[in-house]
Amino acid sequence: MDQLRRRLLAGAVGGVLAAGVAGRADAALATGADPAAAAWSRVPRIRRRIKPPRFPRRTFPITDHGAAGDGDTTCTQAFRDAIAACSAAGGGRVLVPAGTYLTGAIHLADDVELHLEAGATIKFSRDPADYLPVVHTRYEGIELMNYSPFIYAHGRTNVAITGDGVIDGQADAEHWWDWSSDPPPTEGPDKKLLASMAEEGVPVAERVFGEGHHLRPNLIQLYQCRNVLIEGVTVKDSPMWNIHPVLCTNVTVRDVTVDSPHGPNNDGCDPESCVDVLIERCEFNTGDDCVAIKAGKNADGRQVDAPSTNVLVDSCVMRDGNGGVTIGSETTGGVSWVFAWNCTMSSARLERAVRIKTNPERGGYVRDVYVKDITVGQAADAVIEVALNYENKHTGPYFPDVGRIDIRRLRAGRAPRAFSLIGNPGNPIKGLRVTNSVFEEMAEDDVVTDVTGLVLRNVWVNGRRV
Repeated sequence: MDQLRRRLLAGAVGGVLAAGVAGRADAALATGADPAAAAWSRVPRIRRRIKPPRFPRRTFPITDHGAAGDGDTTCTQAFRDAIAACSAAGGGRVLVPAGTYLTGAIHLADDVELHLEAGATIKFSRDPADYLPVVHTRYEGIELMNYSPFIYAHGRTNVAITGDGVIDGQADAEHWWDWSSDPPPTEGPDKKLLASMAEEGVPVAERVFGEGHHLRPNLIQLYQCRNVLIEGVTVKDSPMWNIHPVLCTNVTVRDVTVDSPHGPNNDGCDPESCVDVLIERCEFNTGDDCVAIKAGKNADGRQVDAPSTNVLVDSCVMRDGNGGVTIGSETTGGVSWVFAWNCTMSSARLERAVRIKTNPERGGYVRDVYVKDITVGQAADAVIEVALNYENKHTGPYFPDVGRIDIRRLRAGRAPRAFSLIGNPGNPIKGLRVTNSVFEEMAEDDVVTDVTGLVLRNVWVNGRRV
């Protein structure tokens, strides 16, 4: 047990030993204190580093550049002109007044805050041609040139999307979502082509999709940006993932509502290969995972080799979705130092509350994950799932390293089971600790295979202590 506890307390960020944390951990062990306390002591320091960008007090209304809020006039050029004017002046606020504005892709620039007033709706075109030319993006953890995300920034510093308005992707069963499954045209052949290009090392500039292909773009993607803020807005009906920061540093997503429960792969917020991320006071009603922390996939993930680390999820509400707080399935670059607390999750269609998913093709690591004070009304599958056989793949060349997971003070009402923990033969889940938690009405037996170092302390299932 001492060895396991020491492993739980030893952390790495980017492969460098967190010496201060390890020192406090040793002190905690010596006094018999809770070993996770040293990990949670990191949170205030991480939070102090995460600072929303500030912008000059200059305002550039899109209506001054020809935009009409009638819902029918195409305003793509007005958005471009307002953003260009704002950036050229040294930054400020691009204002979207009350009204409904139809547009194609919006590309943000340095020092630009896109602000939606109350009563403002940005309504995105359903014509794929309005998201060309192709841009450098990621699709399910693999880099490529594809349709532009609807709101996009690449390599920018100080960018924000704020306000009380609505960002409406307008995807539905006949626009974008129909690409996800049969009948053709579907994304399946293009997904296979992209994966094979990545495995063969084809340069990203030559992985050109877009017109004639069927890989769906994200609603909001900020790529390789620094100092990012998304605050207050409601986002809905994305073609695919709703909010997707990639390779970003210093990201704040707060007081956002994601209302996108019907679309396939309509994840809420998916920070991928990002450092220092705060997701707080958000509400998720999604067609897939609510929050999903990712780090690239397979050969492309190994090539980019960028982890997600220092991710805070605080005081969020999760309703529909495949998972409340999820890590994976794209884990190749590694995920560490994830903290989630004070979240409420409940829906007949919320499948899992805490979910980690990967497989022996993804590789990478998931470690130092700390979750506490979670309330789950009901779930449609396991309350806690750690699955190293995602997509039913049990063997492969890149076994993931998953362990040092600490969950405490979780209370679940009703679900099929408390735990579904599936490691790989010869590659177990290494060190999951659950303490002071209650699972009230669980209908089925737990599934636990290929797990070492499982600790259940003061855990109650169906009125019995386990």
